[in-house]
Amino acid sequence: MPTDTLLALAAGMALLAAALHDVAARTIPNRLCLGIALAGLLGQALEGRLPWALAAALLVFLLALLAWRLGGLGGGDVKLLAACALLVPPGAVPGLVLATALAGGVLALGMLGLRPLVPLPAGPRPTGLLARVLRAEAWRIRRRGPLPYGVAIALGTFFTLIQPQ
Repeated sequence: MPTDTLLALAAGMALLAAALHDVAARTIPNRLCLGIALAGLLGQALEGRLPWALAAALLVFLLALLAWRLGGLGGGDVKLLAACALLVPPGAVPGLVLATALAGGVLALGMLGLRPLVPLPAGPRPTGLLARVLRAEAWRIRRRGPLPYGVAIALGTFFTLIQPQ
């Protein structure tokens, strides 16, 4: 299997794990962001675009950091978005940010639309992981909890990666 395919597969699995972890716990583990960033760095180095990719990812990090400071993003989202900026060609980074923002908007609209349909959790706490995650998500939807923006970042990244360059 070619190196770029292996890197894309590893990064995709880490990105999926980050999105799922964000849904379950509203956190994104640093090790997943680091793995995605390392895969992106290696891929950019193999393509000979490392300096431009680092500059683009730094700009994304600084803008996302500003959004965090203003309360619009979580800290894990900032790190994940900057790491994902290393996965795409530097010229595709604006498209990544736009695709992520659009995915975030769809996610927010979906959560708003679900609010009147999802009942407040009742009864004993479930013991299975999936049942506990679904119960917690129902509680977050009804209580206007934070969005799992790692899902939007993952969707925006996947969409950007499948676009012809």
